[in-house]
Amino acid sequence: MVCMRSSALFGSYFASCFVEHTWRFAWPAVIAVMHHTLLPVAVVSFVSQLVIFAAGPWVGALMDSMPRVDAFKCLCVVQTLSMLTSASVTIYALSGAAPMASTATVLFLQPWFLVLVAASAVERLAGLATGVAFERDWVVLLAGANRPIALANANAILRRVELVCEISGPFIFGILLSQFDPKLCVKWAVVVMIVSLPVLLNLVDSTDRLSKGTLQRPKHANPGDKTKGSTADTHHEEAAEGGLQAVMRGWKEYLAQPVLPASLAYVLLYFNAVLAPGGLMTTYLTQQGVNASLVGLFRGLCALMGFAATFLSATMISKFGVLKAGAASLIFQALVLAMAVTVYLSNPIGPQASLVLFLFLTVISRLGYWAYDMVDAQIFQTAIPATQANLVGTTEVSLASLAELVMLGVAIVANDVKYFGGLAALSMASVVGAAWIYWHWLANPTDDQRRLFPHDPHFDDSNKARQLALQKLVPSSL
Repeated sequence: MVCMRSSALFGSYFASCFVEHTWRFAWPAVIAVMHHTLLPVAVVSFVSQLVIFAAGPWVGALMDSMPRVDAFKCLCVVQTLSMLTSASVTIYALSGAAPMASTATVLFLQPWFLVLVAASAVERLAGLATGVAFERDWVVLLAGANRPIALANANAILRRVELVCEISGPFIFGILLSQFDPKLCVKWAVVVMIVSLPVLLNLVDSTDRLSKGTLQRPKHANPGDKTKGSTADTHHEEAAEGGLQAVMRGWKEYLAQPVLPASLAYVLLYFNAVLAPGGLMTTYLTQQGVNASLVGLFRGLCALMGFAATFLSATMISKFGVLKAGAASLIFQALVLAMAVTVYLSNPIGPQASLVLFLFLTVISRLGYWAYDMVDAQIFQTAIPATQANLVGTTEVSLASLAELVMLGVAIVANDVKYFGGLAALSMASVVGAAWIYWHWLANPTDDQRRLFPHDPHFDDSNKARQLALQKLVPSSL
């Protein structure tokens, strides 16, 4: 029964992630066929990130006010309808019904592009909410918040499923796009969206049925919520009201969390937009004359580091505990990126060899990033009560979106390739700052840390050290 329940949970997560990651690769690739600059894609992405920052806490509050399964199914329908809308206007543009834009300004004023911007923003917001529901709420209920090893293994499987989707979906669509007409490829994507929705909803119902009511458990009745959640009913009423009040409450609840430093360290990692396998790095490598296949290899190796991190982080958590695993992950990433930036700036072994070494170190640094990604998830899963799981989770992602927007703005201002070294150094400094914040939090334990992680080896070691110190100070009676 447990195996079947896990299969249904991970199967529904795969169905959700596969379509999402495929379409998020598909529409930029198709838009690039119609307009040969990065600006349209950048505008759509910027608006989506802005909407996530502004409305993320509200969506999380709304989810916490509704039954888990019903809220998730509604979000799945909204996300699919948003993707179908985006696909429809894209097909409309590809069919020649929309005039080709001579400039970016003309493109931005076309109705179909405005619909694409709005639909993409709604899709990203719904996708954010479903991801938070899976990773911060459902998996905690089914694996058990008081079972750190089981929770770490469940988190690792979720991350592997996501990485498989992130690699396979774009890879398959990329092959189709290279062989067939873009409009036909988008139509195939529409078919996949339509077919996958009932499959996803059925898997969600199966997960709910096999959980024997666990997912239907009232959030305000969960053990331990009454100590913090005496105002749970008030929170549900406020969430139902929506608007600015829910957003403000989301930020208030987030800033009041006892594990806030661990979350701020995670948010700082999103400033590292340059030394990551994203658009900025891809653009830089392309302008440096790096072959497209090598750029693809770089991104693939970064994804493989994510797979390796799922095994590494689970082992680290089981051996050292979740708190020390987080410190090790951040320090490792900071040290490797510091070496990468040093190699880039000093160019010790020639331009080509230094660039290869720089990219190699950047790939290796992703081990630390993905490992801390899972550590942060488990810290939040342990510390955040069920009444606030979606609200606080979406608020954290909203803040991470803001961090990414800020770094994107800096890159837009300093858009010349000659400033890439400075941008890389700034990205590395954000990771060093994240490691320092986390280390300071870990080195100065609070009562909340001891209460939330009573069996963590970090505190067991501290107790042993104190006992040894007392034995040295107080002579034995023997």
